[in-house]
Amino acid sequence: MLNIIGHKNWYFAFSLLIIIPGLISLALWGLKLSIDFTGGSRLVLQYPQTVNEQKAEQIRNVFEENNVEVVTLQPSDDQVIIRTKPLNETQSAAILTDLRAETGDVSQEQFETIGPIIGQETAINALSSIAISSLLIVFYIAWSFRGVRKPLSSWRFGLGAVAALIHDALLVIGVFSLLGQFVGVEVDSLFVTALLTVLGFSVHDTIVVFDRIRENLRRNVEAPFAQVVNDSILQTMVRSLNTSLTALLVLVTLLIFGGETIRWFIVAMIIGLVSGTYSSIFNAAPLLVAWQEWTDKRKLKLKE
Repeated sequence: MLNIIGHKNWYFAFSLLIIIPGLISLALWGLKLSIDFTGGSRLVLQYPQTVNEQKAEQIRNVFEENNVEVVTLQPSDDQVIIRTKPLNETQSAAILTDLRAETGDVSQEQFETIGPIIGQETAINALSSIAISSLLIVFYIAWSFRGVRKPLSSWRFGLGAVAALIHDALLVIGVFSLLGQFVGVEVDSLFVTALLTVLGFSVHDTIVVFDRIRENLRRNVEAPFAQVVNDSILQTMVRSLNTSLTALLVLVTLLIFGGETIRWFIVAMIIGLVSGTYSSIFNAAPLLVAWQEWTDKRKLKLKE
């Protein structure tokens, strides 16, 4: 029989190993925020041929001649994605006319402008959503598991679930910090949607395992807690893997055929789904055992 609890420290160490690079990236560079959070304008220009470095420099010069500060200019095959300080439609039309004169045939595929105040409100709302949802999860699980046998506490189940959520959130955010630094991937409002969905996936899998632990604790009153948790994980593992695999197949299909606009949203979902499945099996439930072992050792020391 697979002894997951017996090797829990290895699983905790592996989680740290994959999270630490992202945390370092967050500390050094942070996230590459889109105009959804910072405010500004975003233009997508379409050319009939691949945009080389020389043409990209010509594009930048046109913006500078129109006294428009370019924040980022990112060529991608025959497209150019440009972020600037806030523009109005008149300025955008004038720049497009100058671009056609300087760089040849070009069309504007997308143009959006968000003010800095709205961007700040979006950032605050995003952080508030994540904080409030995590807090509600703690209270809900603590209330749902209030009948668990002593000396266990229902609050441990709630905090264990949130610990798994934090694991998943840090992994997704860390990966996107690295992607932003080395690939230029921006974090927008869709990323927040993906992150909240990931938290939902994660807590769903975790509650399935926790619920089986609660049932087995009632059936096996004399069994050691570590054994009950290990048996519960094994009993629910196939269900968790099958559920996650079916969702993963849908996400991979969307990644292949969904188009550029939702690509990084889907990537965030895939990373979070895999992480959530791992954390619910190898982190959340083993954390309950580690907590109980620490409590027992502490009691023994106090008696001595």
